[in-house]
Amino acid sequence: MSVQSVLRDALTVILREPVEITGAGRTDAGVHAREFYAHFDFQKDLAFAERKELVYHLNGYLPDAISVRDILPVKDDAHTRFSAESRTYQYYISQKKDPFRKDYSWYYSGALNIDLMNEGAAILKNTHDFTSFAKLPQETKTNICKVEEAGWKQNEDLLIFTIKADRFLRNMVRAIVGTLVELGREKITVADLKEIIASKDRRAAGYSAPANGLFLVSVNYPDNIFLEDKNGGIDCEV
Repeated sequence: MSVQSVLRDALTVILREPVEITGAGRTDAGVHAREFYAHFDFQKDLAFAERKELVYHLNGYLPDAISVRDILPVKDDAHTRFSAESRTYQYYISQKKDPFRKDYSWYYSGALNIDLMNEGAAILKNTHDFTSFAKLPQETKTNICKVEEAGWKQNEDLLIFTIKADRFLRNMVRAIVGTLVELGREKITVADLKEIIASKDRRAAGYSAPANGLFLVSVNYPDNIFLEDKNGGIDCEV
């Protein structure tokens, strides 16, 4: 079941009326979210104390993999998916076998050229069409994305890839990570990466990195859609 459907069922039970939920987006099974948003319509205005009580009951009802932090009123035309200005994902690669990381990172012990991987990541910021990294066919009318940030950092034996964009295609981040790892293994060159992007062919790119290493870490909205200060979100494992 999806996070969206689990939340819908929980709200329907607790509020004792049918509730429809719209999530900030969809991710592959096995991907995690440090921050996720969903919106629902409710006829009654909920006071601050009522919303806090609803959060308390939701967290008591929901499975351990999902935690609700806050419920905030928004403008009538606010949409959790289409109002988002950007999203940020992080991907974790563990270069040391660690049983405590196995569900939350890709264990890869081979040698990787991080400088080359960052050189490849920099190209993404000047790329517009990400068809080569999209799982097709899909419902989107365009594969154009604007990447604002992309890069790798090493923290001892943990490699962390951060990418921020206005939108993401299905499987896009995992395909990018798999391709950049091929670059880091020196199985392809930077020139090859440019050709992969230009080809607009998913078959030309690398394999998709395992889902368990991927996290949605933030979804950014314009402040003016919130009727109160924003300090919420949903933590979840999909």
